[in-house]
Amino acid sequence: MSKQIKAFVFQLGCFAILFVIARYLVAEYTGLTGYWIPLTAFVIGTLLAPKFHAVKTQEGEKLYWKWLFVKGVREIK
Repeated sequence: MSKQIKAFVFQLGCFAILFVIARYLVAEYTGLTGYWIPLTAFVIGTLLAPKFHAVKTQEGEKLYWKWLFVKGVREIK
């Protein structure tokens, strides 16, 4: 599997997990109804999910991630 596909799968998986958790919490603990629940969960999931990037370097393709709660960019080995 290429690093670009792996980055996409990681990013999608992290977003999906955070979206489901946020949707449940928003539905249970706020007074929002209708389309506001998934819209709010989407925004929360987008902001809180880590970002994954595949970068081509001279040593080959590498996978990096950045997250709101972690300082700097880190490499995934």
